[in-house]
Amino acid sequence: MLNFEYQNPTKILFGKGQIQSIAREVPAGAKVMLTYGGGSIRANGVHAQVLAALSACTVIEFGGIEPNPEYATLMRAVEIARAEKVDLLLAVGGGSVLDGTKFIAAAIPFAGDPWDILAKGGKVRSAVPLASVLTLAATGSESNSFAVVSRRELDLKLAFSSPHVYPKFAVLDPETTFSLPPRQVANGVVDAFVHTMEQYMTFPAQAELNDRFAESILQTLVEVGPTTLAEPTNYNARATMVWSATLALNGLIGCGVPQDWATHMIGHELTALYNIDHARTLATVLPHLLRVQAAGKREKLLQFADRVWGIRDGSEDERIEAGIAKMEAFFEAMGLPTRLARYDNVAPGTPALVAARLESRGMAKLGERGDILPQTVTEILTRSLAA
Repeated sequence: MLNFEYQNPTKILFGKGQIQSIAREVPAGAKVMLTYGGGSIRANGVHAQVLAALSACTVIEFGGIEPNPEYATLMRAVEIARAEKVDLLLAVGGGSVLDGTKFIAAAIPFAGDPWDILAKGGKVRSAVPLASVLTLAATGSESNSFAVVSRRELDLKLAFSSPHVYPKFAVLDPETTFSLPPRQVANGVVDAFVHTMEQYMTFPAQAELNDRFAESILQTLVEVGPTTLAEPTNYNARATMVWSATLALNGLIGCGVPQDWATHMIGHELTALYNIDHARTLATVLPHLLRVQAAGKREKLLQFADRVWGIRDGSEDERIEAGIAKMEAFFEAMGLPTRLARYDNVAPGTPALVAARLESRGMAKLGERGDILPQTVTEILTRSLAA
């Protein structure tokens, strides 16, 4: 097991009716900027619940944060928050709203051009406190320090991380997710699955407990994913899915183990170029990456086939392929294509283009061993496009 440091300061408020608990977490008289997306929180009653919980506070609302939050939109929020001198940002939504709000929190006190946080790795030395009410489980952003922001005029989707943007608290009421469209529920399940795989599917590090943690999340998502998709108001299934998505990326299963994240880096490029849903890009990349990288991931692929899918018969190569195929079938059953060829707008030159874009930004060596080179990226995407 590798050395690690782990601290997660986010307080989780989980379960039915927990939105009302915000009242005791936010000081009376605080000036709160409420951030959200397209307004679905008004239709499902979450907006009213949040305002009731903040009745002792001054609330400034900022809606319209897009899926794959747009830098220009977020900068408008930064200007308002600076002028109003807000005390707290409260993100109400899914991963995009949370990611966007993290950037807003970091950008408000940032000395210099906030774009540098994303494009140049500008040091985030402080941030306005933020918290969240989760309405879409997928990214784990409600209790981690990561965020991804898009800038469409540059066709870029870039990430940053800072311990200053951990949410102070996160409300996870599974009932707030009941009204989600099936596409978003399915995306969330697969997103959480791939987050887990990025931290698990590398090489053995004698971290048996973390392996078991990761495998249990994968098995649980396979079990409850179809149920929560088919039965959107099944509280127990949805609660399990919400908690699985949080645990997939709150830092715990990544302690002491090597991590990959190449699937995400490649997927971000596909979203930036073609506006394909984040989780759907992951589904088109991961199976092909695993086949291309099977030699370096051999031991973990065999373990994955055995422990997650119960595949124990056949040669090693047959078991590896069967495990990947089972994963593909799961993604497809959730409604997510596993081939870029299924997207009509993806150009034939995409594999080389994505590889070149990554290389131009210093990402010429991806993966846990740094052996996913531009030509490897090209091969992965060529397989996905040709299948």
